[in-house]
Amino acid sequence: MKPDLPAAVATPAEAQWVEAELVRSLLRTARTTQLLGLFLVPIIVGVLWSDVAWSALALWSACALALAGVRFAVMRRYVRDVAPLGAAEHLAFFARYRFLWPVSAMVWGSSTLLYFDRSSLADQFICWLLLAGLAMFSINALSTHLATLRAYLDTLALTALAVMLWRVGAELQFRGPYYHYWIIALLLIFWEVLREAGLRLHMTHRRNFELQFRNNQLIESLTRQTQAALDAVEIKNRFLASAAHDIRQPVHALSLYADWLGSEPELVHELAPKIVESTKAVNALFDSLFDLVRLDSGKIKLNIEPVDLAQLVHDLELQYRPLAQARGLQFRVHATPGRVLSDPILLRRIVGNLLSNAIKYTERGGLLLASRAGSGGCRIEVWDTGVGIAPVHQREIFREFYKVPAHGGTEDGFGLGLYIVARLSAILGHPIDLASRPGRGTVFRLRLAPTDARQAADRAAASVAQLVSMP
Repeated sequence: MKPDLPAAVATPAEAQWVEAELVRSLLRTARTTQLLGLFLVPIIVGVLWSDVAWSALALWSACALALAGVRFAVMRRYVRDVAPLGAAEHLAFFARYRFLWPVSAMVWGSSTLLYFDRSSLADQFICWLLLAGLAMFSINALSTHLATLRAYLDTLALTALAVMLWRVGAELQFRGPYYHYWIIALLLIFWEVLREAGLRLHMTHRRNFELQFRNNQLIESLTRQTQAALDAVEIKNRFLASAAHDIRQPVHALSLYADWLGSEPELVHELAPKIVESTKAVNALFDSLFDLVRLDSGKIKLNIEPVDLAQLVHDLELQYRPLAQARGLQFRVHATPGRVLSDPILLRRIVGNLLSNAIKYTERGGLLLASRAGSGGCRIEVWDTGVGIAPVHQREIFREFYKVPAHGGTEDGFGLGLYIVARLSAILGHPIDLASRPGRGTVFRLRLAPTDARQAADRAAASVAQLVSMP
């Protein structure tokens, strides 16, 4: 009973890689099979020298040697141009030249014209033995590519069978010796045995290469996961170092103010606001930390609904105007009525982080919070007259823990505010644009494309998956 053919490989990439490796293995052994063929040509000529006309021997030998020369030229080209290349190039090269194997089989099968029923039984036996050995050798040499092996065996057997049937039927009119029929029967049996053996060996090769591909994929996956774990440890270490540095200042200030208040209680009116400010700084740091943890754990809960932009701007003005005024900054508002489909809590968090950054990095002048409507849809803008951001830093500021060097105010945070803004805006599908001039100020524009709840949930899950699989 024939064994089942191997199951189809899982992916197109795996299929192409396996096929290319099978072809690569066949081409690596092709030079050996060519040398064997060249070695057998003079043996055939020597065995039949006294039995066959020299012209027939010369013609067949010339065909065999010419074909061998073509195959050697093709293999030299393969070694020079194709061997170092990838799977697609190997498959294309093999598809162009695979006809050489059945042509070679036809030449060797036609050798039966020289000796079948035309030489002594001893010489016929030797020639049949050489042909059988060549066919069995092809099992090892060609079994990596089943179609080529079958084309070779079928051409070899059918050519020899055609010669024998012509001799027995057309020339001898079926009046030849009975051993002719036994030879034909043996040829048919031997042909089927070789095809079966070739199929089994091919299946072994294919399964080995499939396992090799999957093992390589597993090793790559384990390597990526190991690297991701190491990167996670590095990020956590970096985070703890940054957190320890950033949180130490407001906590230390709280300790000093508390000691000062204990020794001089009459200064309570002067120290209480400073204690409140230090407490707010600690709370702001922990708020950023909790936002980051929720983002990285995938526990952000989305509640997509219509958001009144004018009301959102008004609420943010009430929250951040006192902070701006405490720093001596103007806080202007321009609210255009409009509604947008989004998550009100996350949208407020995004704009709040932008306002907090604007206040932190603006020493004089002021800031503008605006909601606008245009042909491209609604948007929210946050303008400031602060220190600005140089072009070299404008892409980096959205990375976690990144702080622009030499910016005043960077000691007050983790460098997480804009990172959280970027993550949340990507989840909600609200692109954010930045324009800035160092020393003149910055504007952030949040384009409020309507948020699709399902797509937003998918983006949130993808964001967490990207962090987990990040190399």
